[in-house]
Amino acid sequence: MSISMISRHRMWVFIGLIIVVLASLLFYGYWYYVERDVPIHHASDEEHFKYGSFGAEFDNGVPYLIWQIMPEVCSGILPGKDSYTALGFIYEEGHETPVGAPLRTVGVPRVGLNCATCHTGTVRVKPGEKAQVVVGMGAHELNLQQYIRFLGACAEDPRFTADNLMAAIEEKNDLSLITSLVYRHLIIPATKKALSKQRQLYSWFDHRPDTGPGRVDTLNPYKALFGFDLIDGDKSIGTADFMVLWNQAARAKHWANWDGNNNDVSERNKAAAYGAGATPESLDLPGIERMEEFVRNLAPPAYPFSIDRELAARGEPIYEKYCAMCHASDGIWVGSVLSIAEIGTDRHRFDAQTAELAARVNTIGEGPVAIRHFRKSEGYLNMLLDGVWARAPYLHNGSVPTLADLLEPPENRATVFYRGYNVYDPDRVGFVSSGPEAEKAGFRFDTTVPGNGNGGHVYGTRLAAQAKAALIEYLKQL
Repeated sequence: MSISMISRHRMWVFIGLIIVVLASLLFYGYWYYVERDVPIHHASDEEHFKYGSFGAEFDNGVPYLIWQIMPEVCSGILPGKDSYTALGFIYEEGHETPVGAPLRTVGVPRVGLNCATCHTGTVRVKPGEKAQVVVGMGAHELNLQQYIRFLGACAEDPRFTADNLMAAIEEKNDLSLITSLVYRHLIIPATKKALSKQRQLYSWFDHRPDTGPGRVDTLNPYKALFGFDLIDGDKSIGTADFMVLWNQAARAKHWANWDGNNNDVSERNKAAAYGAGATPESLDLPGIERMEEFVRNLAPPAYPFSIDRELAARGEPIYEKYCAMCHASDGIWVGSVLSIAEIGTDRHRFDAQTAELAARVNTIGEGPVAIRHFRKSEGYLNMLLDGVWARAPYLHNGSVPTLADLLEPPENRATVFYRGYNVYDPDRVGFVSSGPEAEKAGFRFDTTVPGNGNGGHVYGTRLAAQAKAALIEYLKQL
């Protein structure tokens, strides 16, 4: 073999090595910035419930470095102040993200949603005091609709540019040159595209009444995914309150959700995870099963004020006569569905769930991540009343601010009130819903708006005032 042939051979070997090295670097870079999956593990089950992931970050997570600076870059879009707290998110010391917004590295650190997003709230016993975080409570301050709207609006804002975002990101973080280039040329454009697509998917928001804080439409997002025409065709309103999530063991054999549309608790939880952004492919089964186990025996919060035990004792037989058959643990109808004709409450949420939707949802996933047990029911669910004091506002759509209002005939209930304020009213048993502070912090809730009706559930409304007071005192201790 001649020297020239040997030289050419070595050259091609060298070129081949360079190609292999470059391909390896590209493969590693793709894995590192796109495919790498590193969930954060939390030592305590409560911390996992509040900050753990069930897999929503893969397809619907927002890169943390972008998410972190969006309120600043898109200043003025959020109500009141340029912080996610303006939307009712709860921040705790020692955590980079609020309760219900887990971090998971999927290529890059991403922010998603989890069970605690909708099922953790706060209570203050009086203005100026530190709020008590109540795990498992409905997130009555959180405006999830506005959060989704903000992400989309910010992504389509003229200020959402690589230059503006990188300047804000690099002011808070030290990035390598490669990471900066990846964010500038890949991650930021991909995030803008994904959030704009999400905004289009949720364009039906603008054709429905605003949900306000503490409420969500869990049905129409599925309809949008399945291609239902939610603007010119199906005009249903599926808005309902965030439910409580404690003491799930006692509900194991009950129908679930406000309209009793599924009797498999584990499947109900998977469906909620899909609604929060997970997919059958991304669902973290160990992660969600740990959350399920945590809430199985999670105790409801104790009433934070004093209780007149003598008055409560007089209320017990009233409860047994008027409430127990539908709401006590041994009630003959607890966990079953009461017809819409009987309960008489706002029917929009009931009508939004259709047999067609149930059939479509029942095609999701295979094997352990499958959904197969949804149905169209005949009304709304009779629920246990454990921790009833912390469920305000009341009824499935949160249209009645206090227990005192609920025991009034519908025509005497508040027509307009403010929800989303976390100071509690121990006299009427519910959150303060009127006055300057409630108006400043809350959302104006108008019960004449479609989906917000406060009629129905007239049980106990004809009791004498003394009997109502005794019944309410008894309910405080459940």
